[in-house]
Amino acid sequence: MAGVVWTDKALAWLEEIHGYIAEENPGAVVGLVDAISGRVDQLEMHPQSGHRYEQSARHIRILVYRSYRIAYLVESERLVFVLGVFHGAMDITRFLD
Repeated sequence: MAGVVWTDKALAWLEEIHGYIAEENPGAVVGLVDAISGRVDQLEMHPQSGHRYEQSARHIRILVYRSYRIAYLVESERLVFVLGVFHGAMDITRFLD
């Protein structure tokens, strides 16, 4: 089982998403954040479950939840760092170098 660590930047991205959705649709925001967090929780048992992010030399993988991409770094089978939560329309290459 892997430990999953949210980086400060990843938490900031999630808070930004929360704030944006809360303005647009307050009733949906808790469910969305919980669902993204639940998707990340699966990394404890399946750290390799996302697809490989080929634009980086590091071992970064991407999980998808609806229109969001969750980027994470597999440090080892026992440790995973969540790097960010990005809307699918964003060019994430500059954030994951």
